[in-house]
Order: sequence, then structure tokens, then C-alpha cells
Amino acid sequence: VKIGFLSTFSGPAGQLGQELLDGFNLALEENGKTIGGRPVEVIQGDDQAKPDVGRQAADKMIERDKVQIITGVNFSNVMLAVAKPVLDAGAFIISSNAGPSQYAGAQCHPHFFAASFQNDTASEAMGVYLQKKGVKKMYLLAPNYPAGKDFLAGFKRFYKGQIVGEVYTTFGQLDYAAEIAQVRAANPDGVYFFYPGGMGINFVKQYNQAGLKATIPLYGPSFSLDQTVLPAIGDAAVGAFASAFWAESFDNPASKKFVAAFEAKYKRIPSPNAADAYDTARLIDAAAKSIGGKIEDKAAFRKALEIAKFDSVRGKFAFNTNHYPIQDFYLTEIVKDAKGRPVMAVREKIDSDHKDAYVDKCKMAN
Repeated sequence: VKIGFLSTFSGPAGQLGQELLDGFNLALEENGKTIGGRPVEVIQGDDQAKPDVGRQAADKMIERDKVQIITGVNFSNVMLAVAKPVLDAGAFIISSNAGPSQYAGAQCHPHFFAASFQNDTASEAMGVYLQKKGVKKMYLLAPNYPAGKDFLAGFKRFYKGQIVGEVYTTFGQLDYAAEIAQVRAANPDGVYFFYPGGMGINFVKQYNQAGLKATIPLYGPSFSLDQTVLPAIGDAAVGAFASAFWAESFDNPASKKFVAAFEAKYKRIPSPNAADAYDTARLIDAAAKSIGGKIEDKAAFRKALEIAKFDSVRGKFAFNTNHYPIQDFYLTEIVKDAKGRPVMAVREKIDSDHKDAYVDKCKMAN
């Protein structure tokens, strides 16, 4: 079985790709480096967080390496550049991270699966929570690229208080002094932000240095406040809140086993990115096993993916009709663990069996 693992391995977001690959590889190693009982070859590609570079790497994987599945993509702008040519070539995309709205809705495809999340959903969950809590005024920040738009759209779908600011910053921006000054002037009851990788590290540190954290709480999806950024942010993140479908503190058996194995192998706590990728490998294996490893039978493999049963670190896992997950979301708070490390501690369940907002636009081809 040939799998192309296309992700971001260089630049300020390079850690994100490595995190995904580490989770994916851990699952493969536990499985004797097989998928569906067959030996697996993983071909790695670096998209550098650039759509054109990602497209070229995906073309090479399809044409030269003859991969049957592509996974690993973490940025939605890259996914939108890569997906069509890969799907047109008859290969499968099984996303371990990026969950663009386009493929959840009108562009849904029999060979496109997101084992991770639909971009809007973590933000929808935080919108649900803050609406229920009666928070009056919020300020929103995200990078100006497809996922940034999805994340803030998701938040606004369920939060009906006043939005006193909605700012889209340059993708990859690392200095947020001007934006933080605007937040101070607007004086909201909270800030909701989506900044993955180096963007998030810089934003949270600068926000804390500006002295705003104590008076204007920070809220984000887990991707802004998880183990891909928390070790670098440190104490500046403590007291912030994140919505998550999985956290390192989950106590189901599959999750505990995964966290222990990941820490033992990589000497760090896994993030939801690593958990997603671990689940993705286990999903692919379960589906392939159920059809005797014959993933060349694309119709059978598609059906097998739709109903695959595996021990998810999330506890339960199911696909909706658009091949995006139906899953629970939780409120987590950033606290220090017994070793003084910042971690996401689960505070409450926000929403059960959450479905994305685009599924009704998906008319899945048979």
C-alpha cells in the first residue's frame, strides 16, 4: 500500500507537519508497519505551507510514486490546491487535519474523507459555549486564508452577542502589536482567535506581554492552544480556554494508551493534530482489513471507510454522509500539570454529536 504524506515540514509551521507525521507513524508501527495486512510505504512531501508547492508535490506522488492515498495536509489553502487533481486521478484523500468547508458541502466527493474535523466546528462549539454563558462582546482574529474564514464563520454561526472587531491578518504574520492595541481600545469581554503554529505562539506571548490576559480572556480552538504551541508559549497561555474534540487529558483506554506511547517515543505530550493522524492511520487500516486489504477495489474501499470501526482516541467516531466526522466537543482550560507543563484540562462537554453546517449541501455521488 502506497500512501503520500504531504504536509508542512519547513518554515514557522514546520512543527505542525512533524506532529501529524509522528502520530501517523506511531499507529503504523503499532500495526507492524502494515495497512490491511499489507506492507505500507509512506512517501513524504513538504508543501512549505504554499498551495503551488503542495500541488507540485501531490502531482509527483500521483504520477511518479503511484500513491493510492494522500493524507497529512494541514493547511486548507494547500488542500484546496491539491484535492481536485488528486481526486481526478482516482486516488483517495483521507485528511488527518485540514477540513475545508468546500469539500464538506457542494464539492463533497466519494474519495474525499476528513478523519479530523470540518474547519468551522471547533469554533461553532466555542460560539455555543460563550452564547450560553451570556458573554456580551467579542473580538475575533484569524489569518486571511480559507481556514481563517471558516473558523470565524463557525464562531458567528452560534454566537449572537456583539462582535466589536473582526480582523483578518496576513498569513504568517508574527508581529501583532497593532492588532493588540485595537483589542485594548475596543475593550471586549473576550477575544476569540485562530492562529496555528508560529502565528499562535507570537500572538499569545504578545497578548500576555501587553497585560490584557487578566482582563480580556482568550478563547480559541484547540489548534491555537495545543501541544504544537504550548511548550513554546509557556505560562503566557495559562488561563486561556480552548474548544476541542480531543485533549491529552481524555481518560478513555485508547487515548491513554496513545498518550503514553507517544510520550515514550517522542518525549513530548501529543496534540490533537497527532491524535487526528493516529486515528487516520487506524481508520485506513480498519477499512482496508475489512475488505481483505484490497484497496484497489475503490468502491469497496470507499464503503469500508464510511462504516469503519476502530478504537478512536476520541472515544467514538462516525462519519456523516459528507465523509466528515460527527463528534463531541469540550471546553478545556490551559493549566499546568504536575510537572509544570501547560496542558489542556477538560472542564465540560459543550456539544454532543456535533455535525458541520455544510452537510445538507453535499449531494454525494454513488
